[in-house]
Amino acid sequence: MSDLPVLYSFRRCPYAMRARLAIRSSATCVEIREILLRDKAPEFLKTSPSGTVPCLITPQGAVIDESLDVMLWALRGNDPEGWLSPETGGIEDMLELIGLIDGDFKRHLDRYKYDTRFPDADRAQERSACAAFLMELDGRLTRSAWLYGEQACLADFAILPFVRQFANVDRDWFDAQPWGALARWLAGFEDSAAFAGVMTKLKVWQTGDEPVFFGR
Repeated sequence: MSDLPVLYSFRRCPYAMRARLAIRSSATCVEIREILLRDKAPEFLKTSPSGTVPCLITPQGAVIDESLDVMLWALRGNDPEGWLSPETGGIEDMLELIGLIDGDFKRHLDRYKYDTRFPDADRAQERSACAAFLMELDGRLTRSAWLYGEQACLADFAILPFVRQFANVDRDWFDAQPWGALARWLAGFEDSAAFAGVMTKLKVWQTGDEPVFFGR
């Protein structure tokens, strides 16, 4: 087995983005392999049970192919910024909130962003359903800079990539909404070193390429 974990990723995928954010925060060095989703490398398909990114292979050969599990794996190994120790609430509270975003919010987001794929989707209704979730987040963010206090935590960086994905469907509409705290939270993320650090463009990986390292 390799001495380093191997991470299959795709730059724009919000699931892969949040995995990279946690790996970066934990200062865990991985070999990163950029995947083209419309033409997936055979090695990746042999490795990933789901055929989705992110997919991480540990040095022991274990496969982790759920983005939140990759985040937890990285941060449980090293959590210098305290993402697993929010100022208010605890890990179970964060996981419950993340679950709402990963569940109903993401379902409505997909039907809003890719409405032509869903014959029964009403784009305006799907957007409104997403907006209801975001107003709840805005309420939290009017009370503190981050979702669980004045310091960023797991929940913030697990959720922000999906808020960004929603915002980018129609940025003019998003910017016109009355969620000032949420908009500031997203803008701070998009202007951050953390975001810049996980969005470097990489060449699509092919067998035999020199390794590309990420995270430290």
